[in-house]
Amino acid sequence: MKLSMVGLPNVGKSTLFNALSGAGAVSANYPFCTIEPNVGVVSVPDERLLWLDELYGGADKFTPATLEFVDVAGLVKGASKGEGLGNKFLGDIRDTDAIIHVVRCFDDTNIVHVNATPDPIDDTQTINLELIFADIDMVNRRLDKAKKLSKGSKDAAAEAEVLTLLLARLEEGLPARGFDGLEAFADMPLLSAKPVIYCANIDEDTLRAGGDNEYVKQLRTIADKEHALVLPICAKAEAEISELDSEEDKAMFLEDLGLERSGLDTVIKAGYDILGLISFLTAGKQEVRAWTIPQGFTAPKAAGKIHTDFERGFIRAEIVAYDDLHRLGNMAAAKDAGLVRQEGKEYVMKDGDVTLFKFNV
Repeated sequence: MKLSMVGLPNVGKSTLFNALSGAGAVSANYPFCTIEPNVGVVSVPDERLLWLDELYGGADKFTPATLEFVDVAGLVKGASKGEGLGNKFLGDIRDTDAIIHVVRCFDDTNIVHVNATPDPIDDTQTINLELIFADIDMVNRRLDKAKKLSKGSKDAAAEAEVLTLLLARLEEGLPARGFDGLEAFADMPLLSAKPVIYCANIDEDTLRAGGDNEYVKQLRTIADKEHALVLPICAKAEAEISELDSEEDKAMFLEDLGLERSGLDTVIKAGYDILGLISFLTAGKQEVRAWTIPQGFTAPKAAGKIHTDFERGFIRAEIVAYDDLHRLGNMAAAKDAGLVRQEGKEYVMKDGDVTLFKFNV
């Protein structure tokens, strides 16, 4: 899973990126302190893997799933036409699976805001319109090509008709996200079609009060219209948590803030949910590992995630649900209880399936 972090300059984006990824991006109280995109790769916390590792007495390899954050330089009005530091940064977003849009939702006269004062509605619209403008250029080029071919091709004529509707939507200032028929243009990397998680960067007072203020409420009205998520997160607090050495200290800090989980855990869960991802697990003395796949993957396709030979020569999958295995304590007990299943090519994988693939090539 690869998430791009976008936002206006100086909204706390790089501070949050540092806290979530530990990658050490530059963050400072002035616009455009990020020029080149910073990349951080983090392990996805998964207590199931820890238990499986204990079950096998400490596997030779322990491989959790990973999440990649890309801290994209601050975008400004006109970015799609080269303003600010140019539309190069829009290209940095194209290679990612979803967007974390960081929006400043607190007042502080000591922290510069590129538009003088925070305004979630105007701030989000600035970014969203730049993504839409970039998409309009792309759709126009595709539409021109389809129109030229439409005289001799019914398929091209049908495509031109759908593209015209999509273009009209974009020109209304609406994102491609949610447009019926968008699946036909999977080869067209539209920025506004990507799933969005709005990250409301709040101060500690708001965090302790439950994470809601007038700015966050304004942001929710935008997100509700787009069927997007809003996650109130305090970048400053997350930065402090990331500097703590022990898990006990982190847990105490979170409890003091009234939080059940860290910002990283919250973002990871939201990312999996919005992208429709699950994890299946493989376990043994050689390696304990989590594999991330889209919901709906069949057993052979999941096997192909490990190696193409596994998919090509797929015979069956030996599967036990993690919860059943954990409850009974070991694989032998799960087999005795009849909970270890032999699944074929039509089986649809479920989150937490502990799996052994059988194949022959």
